[in-house]
Amino acid sequence: MLNDLNPQPADKILELMQMFRDDPRAGKIDLGVGVYRNAAGITPVMRAVKAAEKRLWEEQQTKAYTGLAGDPAYAETLSALILGDARDESRLAAIATPGGTGAIRQALELIRIASPGATVWLSAPTWPNHPSIIRFLKMNLAEYRYFDDATRDVDFAGMMDDLARVKAGDVVLLHGCCHNPTGANLTPDQWEEVVALLERTGAIPFIDIAYQGFGDGLDEDAAATRLVASRLPEVLIAASCSKNFGIYRERAGLLMAIAPDSTTRPVTQGTLNFLNRQNYSFPPDHGARVVSMILDDDALRADWQAELEEMRQGMLDLREQLAAELRQRTNSERFDFIARHRGMFSRIGASPEQVRHMREKHGIYMVGDSRINIAGLNAETVPLLAEAIMDAGV
Repeated sequence: MLNDLNPQPADKILELMQMFRDDPRAGKIDLGVGVYRNAAGITPVMRAVKAAEKRLWEEQQTKAYTGLAGDPAYAETLSALILGDARDESRLAAIATPGGTGAIRQALELIRIASPGATVWLSAPTWPNHPSIIRFLKMNLAEYRYFDDATRDVDFAGMMDDLARVKAGDVVLLHGCCHNPTGANLTPDQWEEVVALLERTGAIPFIDIAYQGFGDGLDEDAAATRLVASRLPEVLIAASCSKNFGIYRERAGLLMAIAPDSTTRPVTQGTLNFLNRQNYSFPPDHGARVVSMILDDDALRADWQAELEEMRQGMLDLREQLAAELRQRTNSERFDFIARHRGMFSRIGASPEQVRHMREKHGIYMVGDSRINIAGLNAETVPLLAEAIMDAGV
């Protein structure tokens, strides 16, 4: 049997990580991998996480299973953080998942069960795992225009033109904030238009929110998700705690399904539980419990929010610095989009050849489509990147 296996396509980001590790140069810069790093290049354990884990170690009496949906306190506290006043408990079904990727996979499995002929619409571009999982599940896939390579901003006219073709029952995947890989986000007015279009067409929104708190603030980054949840009868939301709690390896995710009414919710919840049972039985608990402990404790929550705000502001400062460095070198504003973008990522507009030039000559590693991780920089390396961008002729 195993002799009949064919090699699977390599993950480009994992390949890039290996190339970076193999590079002996001392001054190399990793802007490829999608994790937050501080100025020292470390992905820190947040203060509130350490405190919660210490308390958990001291107080926890058992490692027995929780339930198929995970600890109810986790779903309650995290859904409240994301949905705010738009949270309607009578319509909300939720399961804990192994990270945001697990939430996306379970959501797609749910779609395949409920509506096997539905087409899932993705932004062009999007996070590579989105189309990869959809194709693996042999589901229908379509793209809508999203990013304008010339302006480095959202191609909103193209997006709306493409989404006007979605059919009732189709699923439209939207990034709740901090679009990955581009960093370009819809404005509040544009979100209103998208919601109105979804209302007219009968399409179902599927929101991937993985960076709440990394863009404009916790509430600001959740505003679009809350708008969608408050206006549309059915919504799927995949959330990740990897970035804003810094617990990447703990795999803490949550899938929420907003049902049309309270009578539909029990079947929806039962189906989500069933999917967890089929894929991994009980979801991981450690990271989820740490999150719920932090959100349920006023002091821990305040400290977590303060540190998250420091991280967010640090990335904004790096964006401003890089835009300023490039403005000075080009005597133009053509790279000012970097300061306007939000989250960890921006696409800087380099060709694959220019990306390769920066890697080979300057030791600067970025994804081939020129997505850079802003959090991979610090105040000292920003000028080095700006110089490399100019030398490559971007």
